[in-house]
Amino acid sequence: MFSTAPLLTTALEGLTLHRRGKVRDVYEVGDDLLIVATDRISAFDYVLGSGIPDKGKVLTQLSAFWFDRMGDLVPHHLITGDPNQYPESARVYAEVLQGRSMLVRRTDPVPIECVARGYLSGSGWKEYQQTGNVCGLRLPRGLRESDRLPEPIFTPATKAESGHDVNISESEAADLVGPDLVARLKTLTLEIYRRGATHAESKGIIVADTKFEFGLVGARTPAVDVVLIDEVLTPDSSRFWPRAAYEPGHGQPSFDKQFVRDYLEDIRWNKQPPVPSLPDEVVQRTREKYVEAFRLLTGRELE
Repeated sequence: MFSTAPLLTTALEGLTLHRRGKVRDVYEVGDDLLIVATDRISAFDYVLGSGIPDKGKVLTQLSAFWFDRMGDLVPHHLITGDPNQYPESARVYAEVLQGRSMLVRRTDPVPIECVARGYLSGSGWKEYQQTGNVCGLRLPRGLRESDRLPEPIFTPATKAESGHDVNISESEAADLVGPDLVARLKTLTLEIYRRGATHAESKGIIVADTKFEFGLVGARTPAVDVVLIDEVLTPDSSRFWPRAAYEPGHGQPSFDKQFVRDYLEDIRWNKQPPVPSLPDEVVQRTREKYVEAFRLLTGRELE
């Protein structure tokens, strides 16, 4: 059992709700945005009836860690994660916001997910089995599930407001946002992935794949800046595997919500409403994995 209940939703009077996602509530604060990561958890495209205590803090504080480490590669949207430095309209909620919120500058989000894959897993493995390709890229024959790829690859996807993102080819991404921007995003995605994966491996974690989001600042002027936004290299946006247990040829244990998926499969949920709640044991083990990943990667305790 936990001493604190998970934060499932926020209602910050005096602030305008900009949007509510599966995990995050986003508010307008003057010209900027306030992103609040709740403890909601989704699986199979549905937000479940139970939350995972401290999950939102892990996502927020881990993203801040990576924003700091990637700042010389690409600008990011984080202004501050300290509620005491927020405008007064948000500062009054400092107790709720502490450790799980970020004040960020607005950008025009690029309408594609930028995915980097260093290992063959998930939807990439499924596509490879059928075609030998992943997002239009031809891969060597004879690869096994979870095999390390010869080089990390860039595999964009469309952003879905609901349901699954859809994998697309680099040329299809270029049709959506332009070839010059896609080329820039590909370079950034692979550079950030390589740096993050190298650090993670030194801490005992394999980053099998991950997805990034980018925004544009100054999109209506000749000087357009590409900015890293949303979350970075978290258990929600990445596949984290324990390096010590890595064994290609099958699926791997992970630091994400695999306990949740396994439970939902065991109870034979039909992946339709009503959504189930989770037993305490599944909640606790999932929380432990999120917090463990944070500790290993950052070398510090969760705030």
